[in-house]
Amino acid sequence: MSENEDNRLGGRARRYVQVGTRVGTLAARLAGERYLGLKLDKAEHAEGLKQALGGLKGPLMKVAQILATIPDALPEEYARELQQLQSNAPAMGWLFVKRRMAAELGPDWRAKFGSFEAEAAAAASLGQVHRATTKDGRALACKLQYPDMQSAVEADLRQLKLAMSVYERYDKAISTARIYDELSARLREELDYALEARHMALYALMLEAEDGVHVPVTELPLSTKRLLSMSWLEGGPLLGVVDRELEFRNRVALNMFRAWYVPFYFYGAIHGDPHLGNYSVREDGSVNLLDFGCVRIFKPSFVEGVIDLYKALQTGDDDLAVHAYTIWGFENLTKEKIEVLNLWARFVYAPLMEDRQRPIQETNDGLYGRSVAEKVHAELRRIGGVAPPREFVLMDRAAIGLGSVFLHLKAEINWYRQFHEMIEGFDVKALEKRQAKALKTADVPAAA
Repeated sequence: MSENEDNRLGGRARRYVQVGTRVGTLAARLAGERYLGLKLDKAEHAEGLKQALGGLKGPLMKVAQILATIPDALPEEYARELQQLQSNAPAMGWLFVKRRMAAELGPDWRAKFGSFEAEAAAAASLGQVHRATTKDGRALACKLQYPDMQSAVEADLRQLKLAMSVYERYDKAISTARIYDELSARLREELDYALEARHMALYALMLEAEDGVHVPVTELPLSTKRLLSMSWLEGGPLLGVVDRELEFRNRVALNMFRAWYVPFYFYGAIHGDPHLGNYSVREDGSVNLLDFGCVRIFKPSFVEGVIDLYKALQTGDDDLAVHAYTIWGFENLTKEKIEVLNLWARFVYAPLMEDRQRPIQETNDGLYGRSVAEKVHAELRRIGGVAPPREFVLMDRAAIGLGSVFLHLKAEINWYRQFHEMIEGFDVKALEKRQAKALKTADVPAAA
């Protein structure tokens, strides 16, 4: 075994021990409460879970952040702690970067660029971004994956599974098995920058008619499975515009709405990670989409189910609601389960139900959807729990993530009209043809 291999295996073993010991201790505490009647301080336990997951600054931390924004995936105490985690992995030093770049593009990699900045412009959980230019002077963003991330991801996913099983012993309202399956599949995909480049090309195709949305272009000769070089898009953070005038904030919100939902309703694709760092805002209010690692392709029937559920809630058609939930993949639906699921659906669809200009949420709840999620969670626990289908996970996350963005912006839009313009004349067969053509053009796999 080489020294490098030994180092990687040693690091992986330490990672298992580091997180496994922490999560195991938490599991023991939960078992003590469940079987011995010992009192458990949930806030203290949640703080322990945050320390167990967040100390790694790696893939598991990223998944923990995602889980914190999926209603009912974690109890409120857990979500509050995990939302404090930041994607602030320390950047690789210049010597390390040079070795990584040589591994991806060869020893003469510097000669392939006009310039390449030694200091990272941004560092996150799976990689870091460097500014560069092409030989003819075009500005680039070069996303370079940290070394041995595949091993780190697999190690972290094992611990995530344990952490989720620990939670499920504590609270059986939500079965986490399918949530884990979906998140682990998407996280593994995020390691493949060649796939992300194809996702980027797909989004450029789907959004080519949207003047308010900008997608980078991949510089293929300077990209590999672990290095993604793309055009640099200038823009500022969303939080930098929250004090601008309402008209400007509404324009940004509308562009975000269309950036996420034109691909969904016309092509059956969703960007599953509306994280504040994954887009930026231009001076004219248009938005840049910057990350395409977490993309979900849905079967056209799923999109039809989303529209059918909206119609069911509008008209009070319970049979159509059952049909929609069944298409989504919910099983063993009883009248009680339908009523509880409709509580959540009515909240998500509420802004689309009224033909008027309004905020995305008209309560003083600072966390989008939290109070409704708590009520839904309590009801699910009372009736024996539910197993959310995999397809539901990122769709729900996108809705809640975008809702949080609109809440930050204090935007006031006629969501009803925007939605109805988008779904007018919807035809599932037309969607099938449009999706197949787009996926083939961008060389992106269809939904499984």
